[in-house]
Amino acid sequence: MLLDLQGIEKHFGGITALENGDLQVEAGEIHALVGENGAGKSTLMKIVAGMLRRDGGAMRWQGRPVDFSRPAEAHQAGISMVHQESLLAPHLSVAENIFLGCEATKGPLLEQRRMEADARQLINEHDFPLDPSSSVYELSPAQKQLVEICRALHSASRLLIFDEPTSSLSDAEAAEVFHIAQDLKERGMGIIYITHRLSELRAIADRITILRDGRTVHSGPIAVLSTDQMVHHMVGREISSIYERERLTPGAERLRVDLPGICFSLCAGEIVGIAGLMGAGRTELCQTIFGITPAAHGSIVVDGSRVSINSPQDAVRAGIALITEDRQQTGLTLSMPIRANVTLAHLDGVTRNGFVSRAEEHAVAERFGDRLSIRAASVEQPAGSLSGGNQQKVVIAKWLFRDAKVLLFDEPTRGIDVAAKAEVFGLMDQLARDGAAILMVSSELPELLQIADRILVMRGGAVVTELPRSTTQQEIMRHAAVDA
Repeated sequence: MLLDLQGIEKHFGGITALENGDLQVEAGEIHALVGENGAGKSTLMKIVAGMLRRDGGAMRWQGRPVDFSRPAEAHQAGISMVHQESLLAPHLSVAENIFLGCEATKGPLLEQRRMEADARQLINEHDFPLDPSSSVYELSPAQKQLVEICRALHSASRLLIFDEPTSSLSDAEAAEVFHIAQDLKERGMGIIYITHRLSELRAIADRITILRDGRTVHSGPIAVLSTDQMVHHMVGREISSIYERERLTPGAERLRVDLPGICFSLCAGEIVGIAGLMGAGRTELCQTIFGITPAAHGSIVVDGSRVSINSPQDAVRAGIALITEDRQQTGLTLSMPIRANVTLAHLDGVTRNGFVSRAEEHAVAERFGDRLSIRAASVEQPAGSLSGGNQQKVVIAKWLFRDAKVLLFDEPTRGIDVAAKAEVFGLMDQLARDGAAILMVSSELPELLQIADRILVMRGGAVVTELPRSTTQQEIMRHAAVDA
């Protein structure tokens, strides 16, 4: 047995993150670890990787009891982790991040060229779209994830933990991650694979462990479980028609975008999807509409009036909101409590006599917390301590309190479990019914086909076609990947 966890416990103040976490991983296997957001998956893995100390239970590594007090100890034992949220040093280059902590030196000096050459060899081996000399600060979330993978591949020797490795990757890049995992398995390495994309599991995993509310509720071969059974173990109830959405009759035009290579409109009651490969310009389009990278030419019209959007403040005043792809870096202030994050975009709404009212903030956050089922001990809990799904709900709550009417969702289900997806899609549907217009970027084509009224396909920074909801994944990819 490579790794044996029995009865692991972890508490954060009054919150129990793990109550009875069991997990056994053999060398030469890919072991899936799944569960809802907040089930305890990442907490359990952070204990294995030495980032957290357990409060109870036993951990054995290659047959010996261990209690790692810091990541360096786990790393020296042969354990590495690819984190869902980037833990890279943004001011350093790709190569410097890959070799961080084990830099190539000659005397007191770094051998920069050698590290870049070694990094380039590793990157080219897996055909990743990375430049070893580029600053990590300039990379997209998907590219940062690839750097995390390269860093782990360089250092891991016995056990590699993948925490949502494909959450921001294209299908082609995800396939390369699968290939890497299978190759490492054949070399005798143990792989723990955390994902919310249940469709991936049968293609990659040998066994599965399912957590619910901090407890292991199922463990065994993945071949004997249906997807419905997995979901039932995860949530403790049946989840049906997760993506089913009734068509609505569009209302008045709320947004019209006319930029070089891009021209489309968005009506009240509509959810319009944006598809395309990484680098197609989907996120950049959202950033332009929101004023992060203002357009030099073209026009944006909101509710019939042309607006000048040169900054996010201009966009917010025009009634436009952006739910970003990277919630931790650009969606939340992690050190601040939930109540402050929910009200941050609309402080006027909680200001009394020139001062922000904490009581008003508390009431607002509690109202939206109940509406969105945000799981937290209280609205005073720091946003950074929440699970990924609950963090996303706080971001959405922020813009609901602002009462934005044009909502740009950039990868809204990234790193969110199947039940939380159902809640997010239900919320988006209700917003549309209430008259909002929604633009949704997603790498998950089945999601777009189920929830979007129509789909715009981007390639090379331009919208190349518009497809109906009745289209197929193959048709979308044909337009996204090649000249049609």
